[in-house]
Amino acid sequence: MAKQAHDAEFTEYVASRGGWLRKVAYLLCGDWHRADDLAQETITKLYVHWSKAKRMENVDGYARRVLINTFLSEQRSPWWRRTTRTDTEPDIAAASVDLDVSIDLRRALAALPPRQRATVVLRYYCDLSIDQAAEALGCSSGNVKSQSSRALVALRSTLASRPAVAERTS
Repeated sequence: MAKQAHDAEFTEYVASRGGWLRKVAYLLCGDWHRADDLAQETITKLYVHWSKAKRMENVDGYARRVLINTFLSEQRSPWWRRTTRTDTEPDIAAASVDLDVSIDLRRALAALPPRQRATVVLRYYCDLSIDQAAEALGCSSGNVKSQSSRALVALRSTLASRPAVAERTS
């Protein structure tokens, strides 16, 4: 009976937070198919360690840390270096009000190095403080500040060099 309760708690958590994990994974990797793989790997790791995870004060924080570590680990693996990315448009999950700006931002985010991208996603999408992001990334607060600063400079530079939306439609 304990196994059934364990599985029921886990299933309830994944049903309520699985979509959020997938969105964070997408922001990290910029590809919905890879995001699905990252989210699935994260969910599998959570299941294996569910008895520990459910005792945590912040289960979402634990899941986010597993996701970030999985993403960063994948970036370091030889498999990632052997794959080739194409310049095709990313899959769109839902209609966006300003699709051109959204695509530009996604491309700029995808161009960032993995640690900078993870820092931006944690700080500005997940709305974590510097200390919370540092804990999730397993680094110092100063490292989060410098990674954020570099990432924002790169994003501003990339987005400033793109033609304005009004110019594209003319």
